Amino acid sequence: MNTEDFLKLSHTELRSLLERGHPIDPSALDGSEYRGVSLGLPAPIVAITWLTFRKTFHRDPKTGALRGWNVRMQQAGLDGPREPMRDAKGKPRCFGFYEVGDGRAYDMPVAARHGLVIDYNRARENPRFDPIRLGRDPLVSLDEGRVDRLLGWTYLDLGLARVNTPSYFLLEREGPLSYVP
Repeated sequence: MNTEDFLKLSHTELRSLLERGHPIDPSALDGSEYRGVSLGLPAPIVAITWLTFRKTFHRDPKTGALRGWNVRMQQAGLDGPREPMRDAKGKPRCFGFYEVGDGRAYDMPVAARHGLVIDYNRARENPRFDPIRLGRDPLVSLDEGRVDRLLGWTYLDLGLARVNTPSYFLLEREGPLSYVP
């Protein structure tokens, strides 16, 4: 399947792919960045947010934890240049920091515990009352033993309840990590 094929999949098809996905060796993600493509959201939401973004993976040298962040990208379509938006100092606009955990440690509303989980609540960089802290993203490989194409989905962890969202995403490996905030 190519990227455009994923954009055409229903929520049921995306969920099935997520649940049938393959485990990921966390060390295979160290020092890499991925082009993210939003899947499953209505077109008006994508129009006011983004179709593409970047997700990064970096091993914290102090704690040994696998961490990462999102980078806002210039919206140039799937085939356009992949340029990050920049702040006033010329640095890439990073947001939504996270730590990556083992899916088996999470009570999630899909059968994807065999994968990893991007956990926004565990990142110290996110403000204490930032709603992004509620987000958890189960993440699986689409190709067994490889980390070139990953599929994720977002749910909200409200403590006593888990809330499903329509937000899925495809991650396509771009290469080595180019910026650490």
